Amino acid sequence: MNLPKCPKCSSPYTYEDGEMYVCPECANEWPIAATDNTETATVVRDAFGNVLNDGDSVTVIKDLKIKGSSTSVKVGTKVKNIRLVSGDHDIDCKIDGIGAMQLKSEFVKKA
Repeated sequence: MNLPKCPKCSSPYTYEDGEMYVCPECANEWPIAATDNTETATVVRDAFGNVLNDGDSVTVIKDLKIKGSSTSVKVGTKVKNIRLVSGDHDIDCKIDGIGAMQLKSEFVKKA
């Protein structure tokens, strides 16, 4: 049987339980019918509801602490050429002076 990976933690050890898929590693459950419709793409929106696309430029609207570091990303920092990814932090980017990191779309606005 070819079961899908868990959408939350990407575990390959999912199993069917009635009309649901279940992940034994993170206890995530999702309906089997939801995985059949693979053509639906999620729309990522900024803090003000504007649709974000790959390659857009965004501006940070809140000071963001960087985990494991004493530095932070300041309000007004412009980030160019973003890449959208799935997950909790849905923006991959490089910030000048900081490097590669992931941001949540709720803390940026489209430039």
